[in-house]
Amino acid sequence: MRGAGVLATARKHLQIQYAVAAVLPAPLGAVCQVGKLENQCLHLVVPSAAHAAKMRQLAPRIARTLADQGWNLNEIAVKVQAGLPKPGARQPRPPKEAQPLGETALGAFETLHDSLRPGPLADAVAKLLKHHKSS
Repeated sequence: MRGAGVLATARKHLQIQYAVAAVLPAPLGAVCQVGKLENQCLHLVVPSAAHAAKMRQLAPRIARTLADQGWNLNEIAVKVQAGLPKPGARQPRPPKEAQPLGETALGAFETLHDSLRPGPLADAVAKLLKHHKSS
């Protein structure tokens, strides 16, 4: 049952993460992360002291907005965590989760390609077919 509790906590953190990011200016929302939520105190983590200062200025607005959305919070605490990525730092891309097309799908794309007039869509379908047939 412990897994269910962890999953529920993760979902709650994601929900509040999105809610906080929506209140903040985009650059600040991109680097602010939810640290934890306990005893009606939301702990937010940012990568630098400058971010923390701005977050502390915005804390009352964040608290009001979250309260309007039904979150039961009395306090917002901001902490600097040096290991967080700074804005503009390139994040590694997640690996592609491409699945090869089956014979049925390839047949459907071939039929589609045969029915298309020459143009960008026909070229794209031909490229797709060429890519998946060579795999």
